Amino acid sequence: MPTLKQVVEDSDTKAGKTFDLFIQAVIVISLVSFTIETLPDLSPTTRTCLRGIEIVSVIIFTVEYLARVLVASNRPAFIFSFFGIIDLLAILPFYLGMGLDLRSLRAFRLLRLVRIFKLARYSAAARRFHRAFLIAKEELALFLFATLIIIYLAAVGIYHFENPAQSEAFSSVFHSLWWAVSTLTTVGYGDIYPITAGGKIFTFFILAAGLGIVSIPAGLVASALAKAREMED
Repeated sequence: MPTLKQVVEDSDTKAGKTFDLFIQAVIVISLVSFTIETLPDLSPTTRTCLRGIEIVSVIIFTVEYLARVLVASNRPAFIFSFFGIIDLLAILPFYLGMGLDLRSLRAFRLLRLVRIFKLARYSAAARRFHRAFLIAKEELALFLFATLIIIYLAAVGIYHFENPAQSEAFSSVFHSLWWAVSTLTTVGYGDIYPITAGGKIFTFFILAAGLGIVSIPAGLVASALAKAREMED
């Protein structure tokens, strides 16, 4: 007879795999229910059914959360870990809104979307990606810092080129930051764009830098994933 700890934490056993699949199914059902709730003109019967699904889901997630806290070797470490916080946020909106009719609390309903992150607990690929992130976290942090600097410099540069010609679109460096972000990410919405010769030449170099901004982190993550896969073998 498997122990509670084996069922909850050990996915290699038959009971553990069954538990994992059951929780995954409940997560998917909960997310589908949440999506259906957004449909207009639902009948009272349907809304009652969806409410019942939500209550049952929260009960299951609550029992799972308490079980994980109970069997955790280091309970404070689990409670404040990434998945511990995700598990808590998955049930918190229900209890915050229970018995209350405050409109401001409706914003907490969005926290129900964190349940999709609970699926990552049961995915070997997600665990591998998490390990890859830990391997490359210093390089990614440095790259993020460098990207923020480039975005700021791009905003300052385009402001000086375009402000005299387009004082409304590029009225300040802050307004120019939107152009810098959309251009560096190569999205280019086209809502604001340079019209001066200097601005167009400057944009060319920013677009070239944007290609690097998109490709460099992809290479870092790919390399880290390869290392993570090697660690599993």
